[in-house]
Amino acid sequence: MLNKKTILITGGTGSFGKKFLETVLSKHQLHKIIIYSRDELKQFEMQNSLVFQSDKTIVRYLIGDVRDRERLKLAMEGVDFVIHAAALKQVTAAEYNPFEAVKTNVFGGQNVIEVAMQSSVKKVIALSTDKAAAPINLYGATKLTSDKLFIAANNYKGWHDIKFSVVRYGNVMGSRGSVIPFFIEKRKTGVLPITDERMTRFNITLQEGVDFVLKCLERMWGGELFVPKIPSYRILDVAKAIAPDAEYEIVGIRPGEKLHEEMLTVDDALNTVEFDNYYAITPNSVYLSWDQESFLKESNGSSGTRCKDGFSYNSGTNEKFLTVDELRELIENHIQ
Repeated sequence: MLNKKTILITGGTGSFGKKFLETVLSKHQLHKIIIYSRDELKQFEMQNSLVFQSDKTIVRYLIGDVRDRERLKLAMEGVDFVIHAAALKQVTAAEYNPFEAVKTNVFGGQNVIEVAMQSSVKKVIALSTDKAAAPINLYGATKLTSDKLFIAANNYKGWHDIKFSVVRYGNVMGSRGSVIPFFIEKRKTGVLPITDERMTRFNITLQEGVDFVLKCLERMWGGELFVPKIPSYRILDVAKAIAPDAEYEIVGIRPGEKLHEEMLTVDDALNTVEFDNYYAITPNSVYLSWDQESFLKESNGSSGTRCKDGFSYNSGTNEKFLTVDELRELIENHIQ
Protein backbone atom coordinates (compact mmCIF):
# COMPACT_ATOMS: atom_id res chain seq x y z
CA MET A 1 0.00 0.00 0.00
CA LEU A 2 2.87 2.40 0.77
CA ASN A 3 4.83 1.59 -2.36
CA LYS A 4 5.73 4.78 -4.28
CA LYS A 5 3.51 6.89 -1.99
CA THR A 6 4.33 10.21 -0.32
CA ILE A 7 3.78 10.54 3.43
CA LEU A 8 3.92 13.66 5.60
CA ILE A 9 4.31 13.32 9.35
CA THR A 10 3.65 16.34 11.55
CA GLY A 11 5.77 16.49 14.67
CA GLY A 12 8.13 14.25 12.75
CA THR A 13 11.21 14.91 14.89
CA GLY A 14 9.57 13.48 18.02
CA SER A 15 10.08 9.95 19.33
CA PHE A 16 7.24 8.54 17.23
CA GLY A 17 8.30 10.38 14.08
CA LYS A 18 11.86 9.12 14.26
CA LYS A 19 10.82 5.51 14.82
CA PHE A 20 8.21 5.82 12.06
CA LEU A 21 10.80 7.12 9.60
CA GLU A 22 13.30 4.42 10.55
CA THR A 23 10.63 1.73 10.11
CA VAL A 24 9.24 2.81 6.74
CA LEU A 25 12.72 3.34 5.29
CA SER A 26 13.74 -0.19 6.27
CA LYS A 27 10.52 -1.99 5.27
CA HIS A 28 8.91 0.01 2.46
CA GLN A 29 9.88 1.76 -0.74
CA LEU A 30 8.10 5.10 -0.65
CA HIS A 31 8.46 7.87 -3.17
CA LYS A 32 8.93 10.50 -0.47
CA ILE A 33 8.50 11.09 3.24
CA ILE A 34 8.27 14.62 4.61
CA ILE A 35 9.27 15.44 8.19
CA TYR A 36 7.34 18.53 9.28
CA SER A 37 8.26 20.08 12.65
CA ARG A 38 9.33 23.25 14.44
CA ASP A 39 12.67 21.96 15.77
CA GLU A 40 15.55 22.84 13.46
CA LEU A 41 18.17 21.20 15.72
CA LYS A 42 16.37 17.84 15.73
CA GLN A 43 15.90 18.05 11.97
CA PHE A 44 19.62 18.71 11.57
CA GLU A 45 20.47 15.73 13.78
CA MET A 46 18.12 13.44 11.84
CA GLN A 47 19.50 14.61 8.49
CA ASN A 48 23.00 13.69 9.65
CA SER A 49 22.11 10.30 11.15
CA LEU A 50 22.85 7.18 9.11
CA VAL A 51 19.66 5.61 10.50
CA PHE A 52 17.56 8.01 8.42
CA GLN A 53 19.45 7.78 5.13
CA SER A 54 17.96 6.05 2.08
CA ASP A 55 18.88 5.63 -1.57
CA LYS A 56 15.36 4.44 -2.43
CA THR A 57 13.13 7.02 -0.72
CA ILE A 58 13.36 10.80 -0.83
CA VAL A 59 13.43 12.26 2.70
CA ARG A 60 12.63 15.95 3.04
CA TYR A 61 12.64 18.15 6.15
CA LEU A 62 10.38 21.18 6.43
CA ILE A 63 10.39 23.66 9.29
CA GLY A 64 6.79 24.48 10.12
CA ASP A 65 4.07 24.62 12.75
CA VAL A 66 0.62 23.05 12.49
CA ARG A 67 -0.71 26.46 13.57
CA ASP A 68 0.49 27.85 10.22
CA ARG A 69 -2.08 26.99 7.52
CA GLU A 70 -0.09 28.48 4.64
CA ARG A 71 3.00 26.48 5.50
CA LEU A 72 0.88 23.32 5.82
CA LYS A 73 -0.56 23.96 2.34
CA LEU A 74 2.94 24.03 0.89
CA ALA A 75 3.98 20.94 2.87
CA MET A 76 1.00 18.85 1.73
CA GLU A 77 1.37 19.39 -2.00
CA GLY A 78 1.49 15.96 -3.65
CA VAL A 79 1.10 14.09 -0.34
CA ASP A 80 -0.90 10.83 -0.26
CA PHE A 81 -1.02 10.09 3.48
CA VAL A 82 -0.66 12.26 6.60
CA ILE A 83 0.29 11.04 10.08
CA HIS A 84 -0.55 13.79 12.54
CA ALA A 85 1.75 13.40 15.54
CA ALA A 86 2.38 17.05 16.42
CA ALA A 87 1.07 18.10 19.83
CA LEU A 88 1.90 19.84 23.08
CA LYS A 89 1.96 16.76 25.32
CA GLN A 90 3.27 17.67 28.76
CA VAL A 91 0.38 17.70 31.24
CA THR A 92 1.93 20.27 33.57
CA ALA A 93 2.99 22.59 30.74
CA ALA A 94 -0.52 22.47 29.29
CA GLU A 95 -2.05 23.39 32.65
CA TYR A 96 0.29 26.36 32.97
CA ASN A 97 -0.03 27.45 29.32
CA PRO A 98 -3.60 26.37 28.53
CA PHE A 99 -4.32 28.39 25.42
CA GLU A 100 -1.01 27.41 23.84
CA ALA A 101 -2.12 23.78 24.15
CA VAL A 102 -5.48 24.68 22.59
CA LYS A 103 -3.81 26.50 19.69
CA THR A 104 -1.57 23.54 18.84
CA ASN A 105 -3.72 20.53 19.73
CA VAL A 106 -7.13 21.87 18.66
CA PHE A 107 -6.61 24.69 16.16
CA GLY A 108 -3.54 22.95 14.73
CA GLY A 109 -5.52 19.74 14.30
CA GLN A 110 -8.28 21.57 12.46
CA ASN A 111 -5.68 23.17 10.19
CA VAL A 112 -4.36 19.71 9.31
CA ILE A 113 -7.91 18.55 8.50
CA GLU A 114 -8.81 21.51 6.30
CA VAL A 115 -5.52 21.64 4.40
CA ALA A 116 -5.53 17.85 3.84
CA MET A 117 -9.08 18.10 2.51
CA GLN A 118 -8.05 20.80 0.06
CA SER A 119 -4.98 18.86 -1.12
CA SER A 120 -4.53 15.49 -2.82
CA VAL A 121 -4.28 13.64 0.51
CA LYS A 122 -6.17 10.31 0.62
CA LYS A 123 -5.79 9.22 4.24
CA VAL A 124 -5.09 11.00 7.53
CA ILE A 125 -4.40 9.32 10.87
CA ALA A 126 -4.22 11.46 14.01
CA LEU A 127 -2.43 10.15 17.09
CA SER A 128 -4.35 10.38 20.36
CA THR A 129 -3.68 9.36 23.97
CA ASP A 130 -5.33 7.42 26.77
CA LYS A 131 -5.66 10.75 28.57
CA ALA A 132 -8.34 11.72 26.03
CA ALA A 133 -10.76 9.13 27.47
CA ALA A 134 -12.76 10.79 30.28
CA PRO A 135 -10.11 13.54 30.57
CA ILE A 136 -9.33 15.25 33.87
CA ASN A 137 -6.55 17.52 32.61
CA LEU A 138 -6.33 20.10 29.84
CA TYR A 139 -4.00 18.03 27.69
CA GLY A 140 -6.50 15.16 27.67
CA ALA A 141 -9.36 17.57 26.97
CA THR A 142 -7.57 19.09 23.97
CA LYS A 143 -6.79 15.65 22.58
CA LEU A 144 -10.40 14.53 23.03
CA THR A 145 -11.47 17.64 21.13
CA SER A 146 -8.92 16.85 18.42
CA ASP A 147 -10.21 13.26 18.18
CA LYS A 148 -13.75 14.54 17.67
CA LEU A 149 -12.59 16.96 14.98
CA PHE A 150 -10.83 14.26 12.97
CA ILE A 151 -13.71 11.80 13.24
CA ALA A 152 -16.29 14.48 12.34
CA ALA A 153 -14.25 15.53 9.29
CA ASN A 154 -15.52 12.39 7.52
CA ASN A 155 -19.04 13.78 7.76
CA TYR A 156 -18.40 16.99 5.82
CA LYS A 157 -15.64 16.03 3.40
CA GLY A 158 -18.13 16.29 0.52
CA TRP A 159 -16.67 15.20 -2.81
CA HIS A 160 -13.12 15.02 -1.49
CA ASP A 161 -11.67 11.48 -1.74
CA ILE A 162 -10.17 11.41 1.74
CA LYS A 163 -10.53 9.41 4.97
CA PHE A 164 -9.78 10.48 8.55
CA SER A 165 -9.20 8.12 11.49
CA VAL A 166 -7.63 8.26 14.95
CA VAL A 167 -5.26 5.93 16.80
CA ARG A 168 -5.28 5.98 20.61
CA TYR A 169 -2.82 4.11 22.79
CA GLY A 170 -1.29 4.26 26.26
CA ASN A 171 2.09 5.16 27.71
CA VAL A 172 4.95 4.66 25.27
CA MET A 173 7.79 2.89 27.06
CA GLY A 174 10.71 5.24 27.51
CA SER A 175 9.11 8.31 25.94
CA ARG A 176 10.16 11.73 27.20
CA GLY A 177 8.69 12.55 30.60
CA SER A 178 7.55 8.97 31.27
CA VAL A 179 8.20 7.11 34.50
CA ILE A 180 10.82 4.58 33.32
CA PRO A 181 13.59 7.06 32.33
CA PHE A 182 12.72 9.01 35.49
CA PHE A 183 13.19 5.93 37.70
CA ILE A 184 16.40 4.96 35.88
CA GLU A 185 17.82 8.39 36.71
CA LYS A 186 16.54 8.35 40.29
CA ARG A 187 17.94 4.92 41.15
CA LYS A 188 21.37 6.56 41.46
CA THR A 189 20.09 8.14 44.66
CA GLY A 190 18.75 4.91 46.11
CA VAL A 191 15.27 6.39 46.54
CA LEU A 192 12.41 6.23 44.02
CA PRO A 193 9.52 8.73 44.34
CA ILE A 194 6.21 6.83 44.02
CA THR A 195 3.05 8.83 43.45
CA ASP A 196 0.68 6.10 44.67
CA GLU A 197 1.32 2.41 45.27
CA ARG A 198 -1.95 1.47 43.54
CA MET A 199 -1.16 3.23 40.26
CA THR A 200 -1.29 1.31 36.95
CA ARG A 201 -0.64 2.27 33.35
CA PHE A 202 -0.98 0.76 29.89
CA ASN A 203 2.31 0.00 28.15
CA ILE A 204 3.35 -0.05 24.49
CA THR A 205 6.79 0.08 22.92
CA LEU A 206 7.59 2.70 20.33
CA GLN A 207 7.96 0.03 17.63
CA GLU A 208 4.60 -1.50 18.54
CA GLY A 209 3.00 1.95 18.28
CA VAL A 210 4.46 2.56 14.83
CA ASP A 211 3.47 -0.91 13.60
CA PHE A 212 -0.08 -0.42 14.85
CA VAL A 213 -0.41 2.94 13.07
CA LEU A 214 0.81 1.37 9.82
CA LYS A 215 -1.74 -1.43 10.16
CA CYS A 216 -4.52 1.08 10.84
CA LEU A 217 -3.47 3.14 7.83
CA GLU A 218 -4.03 0.04 5.73
CA ARG A 219 -7.34 -1.09 7.27
CA MET A 220 -9.08 2.26 7.97
CA TRP A 221 -12.51 3.01 6.51
CA GLY A 222 -12.51 6.58 7.82
CA GLY A 223 -14.29 7.46 11.06
CA GLU A 224 -12.83 4.81 13.39
CA LEU A 225 -10.87 5.43 16.55
CA PHE A 226 -8.47 2.48 16.86
CA VAL A 227 -7.30 1.17 20.25
CA PRO A 228 -4.70 -1.63 20.47
CA LYS A 229 -4.92 -4.43 23.02
CA ILE A 230 -1.80 -3.92 25.12
CA PRO A 231 -0.64 -4.97 28.61
CA SER A 232 -0.66 -2.92 31.79
CA TYR A 233 1.94 -2.55 34.52
CA ARG A 234 1.84 -1.71 38.21
CA ILE A 235 4.02 1.18 39.26
CA LEU A 236 5.60 -0.85 42.06
CA ASP A 237 6.54 -3.59 39.59
CA VAL A 238 8.30 -1.01 37.42
CA ALA A 239 10.20 0.18 40.50
CA LYS A 240 11.22 -3.40 41.34
CA ALA A 241 12.33 -4.05 37.77
CA ILE A 242 14.55 -0.96 37.67
CA ALA A 243 15.87 -0.70 41.24
CA PRO A 244 14.93 -3.72 43.37
CA ASP A 245 17.03 -2.53 46.33
CA ALA A 246 15.89 1.09 46.33
CA GLU A 247 13.68 2.65 48.99
CA TYR A 248 10.31 4.18 48.08
CA GLU A 249 9.07 7.65 48.93
CA ILE A 250 5.31 8.16 48.50
CA VAL A 251 4.88 11.69 47.11
CA GLY A 252 1.17 11.70 46.14
CA ILE A 253 -0.65 11.97 42.83
CA ARG A 254 0.15 15.07 40.80
CA PRO A 255 -2.58 17.44 39.60
CA GLY A 256 -4.30 16.09 36.48
CA GLU A 257 -3.13 12.52 37.10
CA LYS A 258 -5.29 9.39 37.47
CA LEU A 259 -4.74 6.22 39.48
CA HIS A 260 -5.64 4.17 36.39
CA GLU A 261 -5.90 5.18 32.74
CA GLU A 262 -8.74 4.33 30.37
CA MET A 263 -8.70 3.92 26.63
CA LEU A 264 -12.36 2.94 26.28
CA THR A 265 -15.03 4.23 28.64
CA VAL A 266 -18.35 2.50 29.36
CA ASP A 267 -20.04 4.98 27.04
CA ASP A 268 -17.47 4.39 24.29
CA ALA A 269 -18.23 0.67 24.44
CA LEU A 270 -21.73 1.25 23.09
CA ASN A 271 -20.19 1.97 19.66
CA THR A 272 -17.11 -0.24 19.91
CA VAL A 273 -16.24 -3.32 17.88
CA GLU A 274 -13.70 -5.80 19.26
CA PHE A 275 -11.24 -7.60 16.99
CA ASP A 276 -8.53 -10.11 17.88
CA ASN A 277 -5.86 -7.60 18.84
CA TYR A 278 -7.56 -4.21 18.81
CA TYR A 279 -10.80 -2.30 19.36
CA ALA A 280 -12.43 0.17 16.98
CA ILE A 281 -14.75 2.86 18.30
CA THR A 282 -17.13 3.44 15.38
CA PRO A 283 -19.00 6.66 14.62
CA ASN A 284 -22.41 7.06 16.21
CA SER A 285 -25.69 7.41 14.29
CA VAL A 286 -24.90 10.98 13.24
CA TYR A 287 -22.66 9.46 10.58
CA LEU A 288 -25.32 8.18 8.21
CA SER A 289 -22.89 6.68 5.70
CA TRP A 290 -21.35 4.27 8.22
CA ASP A 291 -22.30 0.64 7.61
CA GLN A 292 -21.59 -1.02 10.96
CA GLU A 293 -22.92 -4.42 9.87
CA SER A 294 -20.40 -4.56 7.03
CA PHE A 295 -17.69 -3.29 9.36
CA LEU A 296 -18.42 -6.11 11.81
CA LYS A 297 -17.64 -8.62 9.06
CA GLU A 298 -14.61 -6.78 7.77
CA SER A 299 -11.02 -6.09 8.75
CA ASN A 300 -8.59 -8.08 6.71
CA GLY A 301 -10.64 -11.24 7.06
CA SER A 302 -11.16 -10.91 10.82
CA SER A 303 -14.74 -10.65 12.05
CA GLY A 304 -15.49 -8.26 14.86
CA THR A 305 -17.96 -8.46 17.72
CA ARG A 306 -19.77 -5.66 19.51
CA CYS A 307 -18.52 -4.92 23.01
CA LYS A 308 -20.87 -5.79 25.85
CA ASP A 309 -22.76 -3.08 27.72
CA GLY A 310 -20.77 -1.89 30.71
CA PHE A 311 -17.39 -2.80 29.24
CA SER A 312 -14.46 -0.43 29.70
CA TYR A 313 -10.81 -0.81 28.82
CA ASN A 314 -8.98 0.27 31.96
CA SER A 315 -5.32 -0.19 32.93
CA GLY A 316 -6.37 -1.30 36.43
CA THR A 317 -8.75 -4.07 35.26
CA ASN A 318 -6.81 -5.15 32.19
CA GLU A 319 -6.55 -8.90 31.59
CA LYS A 320 -2.79 -8.76 30.92
CA PHE A 321 -0.24 -7.33 33.38
CA LEU A 322 3.50 -7.37 32.78
CA THR A 323 5.53 -9.18 35.42
CA VAL A 324 8.67 -7.74 37.00
CA ASP A 325 10.83 -10.02 34.83
CA GLU A 326 8.94 -9.04 31.66
CA LEU A 327 9.33 -5.38 32.51
CA ARG A 328 13.04 -5.78 33.17
CA GLU A 329 13.54 -7.49 29.82
CA LEU A 330 11.54 -4.82 27.95
CA ILE A 331 13.51 -2.05 29.64
CA GLU A 332 16.83 -3.70 28.72
CA ASN A 333 15.74 -4.14 25.09
CA HIS A 334 13.95 -0.85 24.45
CA ILE A 335 15.42 1.83 26.72
CA GLN A 336 18.76 3.21 25.68
